[in-house]
Amino acid sequence: MKILIISPAWVGDMVMSQSLYMSLKKRYPNATIDALAPAWCKAILEKMPEINQAIEMPLGHGQFDLKTRYQIGKELRQAHYDHAYILPNSAKSALIPFFAKIPQRTGWKGEMRYGLLNDLRPDRKVFQYMVERYVALAYPKSEMTGSGCLGEINTLPRPHLEIDKKQREIVLKKFSLNLEPTIIGLCPGAEFGPSKRWPEQHYATVAQHLVAQNKQVWLFGSAKDKAVTDKIVAMIDKDKQHLIHNLASTTNLNEAVELLSCCHTVVSNDSGLMHVAAAVGCNLVAIYGSSSPRYTPPLTDKVAIVKTGIECQPCFKRECQYQHLDCLNKLQPQVILDELTAFLEKK
Repeated sequence: MKILIISPAWVGDMVMSQSLYMSLKKRYPNATIDALAPAWCKAILEKMPEINQAIEMPLGHGQFDLKTRYQIGKELRQAHYDHAYILPNSAKSALIPFFAKIPQRTGWKGEMRYGLLNDLRPDRKVFQYMVERYVALAYPKSEMTGSGCLGEINTLPRPHLEIDKKQREIVLKKFSLNLEPTIIGLCPGAEFGPSKRWPEQHYATVAQHLVAQNKQVWLFGSAKDKAVTDKIVAMIDKDKQHLIHNLASTTNLNEAVELLSCCHTVVSNDSGLMHVAAAVGCNLVAIYGSSSPRYTPPLTDKVAIVKTGIECQPCFKRECQYQHLDCLNKLQPQVILDELTAFLEKK
C-alpha cells in the first residue's frame, strides 16, 4: 500500500500527527507513507521513522492557486498512491489528492469537501483530543463511533522524534554550547497570540532563579519571539548572563529540535515547541492560558501542567476579551519553580 498524507501546517499539529502514522504502520506494516507538507515541516518529518518521503508543498499557508494544485496533483499520479489522508479541514487541502486520482481519500468533514473526499468522516468533535481525531482516521468509519472507542488517550501511540546524536554534536558546536551544567529550556513564545504567552517578567524570574543555582538556561523561539527573549536576558543579573543562551531566531527548526533534546526540563507555553519537547523526551512544565490541556495536551508522562483555572479559562481567544490576561498574569513564577524543583530532584 502507498499512502499520501496531506500534513498540518502548524508545528504542534505536525508533531501530534505522528500518532496517526504510527497507527497506520501498525495496521499496514508494509505500507509506504509519504507526506506533502510545507518546507519547514521537513525537519520534523525526517525525525519520524514512519515517513518514507517528505514532499515539499510549494504553496504558502492560505494560498489557493488552483492551477498549481492541479499541476501538483497531476504529477503525483505517477506515484500511484492507494490512499490519501487529508489532515487539514479546508477544501483546498483536499484538492491535490483529488487531482492525483488517489482512489481512497479520507478526512473529517470540513468546508465544502463533499466529492473531494470519498471517505468523509462526519463529526470530529465526538473525539475530545486532537490526537484522537488524527488516530481515528486510521480505522474504518464503523470502528470509530465516539470518544473512548480507541481506548484512553494514554493508550494511543505517542509522538517520538528520533535524534541523530552526530547531528546534535554538530549543532552544539555551531552554537558553542555545552551539555554541562544542567540545561533548562524556556519557550516563551506562542504563534497563536498573546493569550497563550506567560509574561516575560515571570519567565525572567524563573531564569534568574535557575542561573543563581548555576543552571544553564536556553531560550528558544522564532524571529517573532526575539523581542521577548531579549527582554528576558536584559532582566538577568549581568554576572550570570553567561549562563543564558538566547537561541530565538538564530536556529532553524531542525536545530531547535536537536537542542531541545539536550534539555533536562523545558518550561513552555502551549505552543509547537511544547509538543516538540514532549516528543524528544524532556521533562516538561506546560503553561496554559486561553487554551486547554483537555484538547491538545503534551503527549508524555513527564509533564506538569500548570494553569490558574480562573472562571473565564479557557476562552480559546487570541487576545484577552477582558484586557486583563489574568489566566497568565496571576500564574506566579513560584508555581513553575516548584514543578522545576520536583523534576530536578529526580535527576
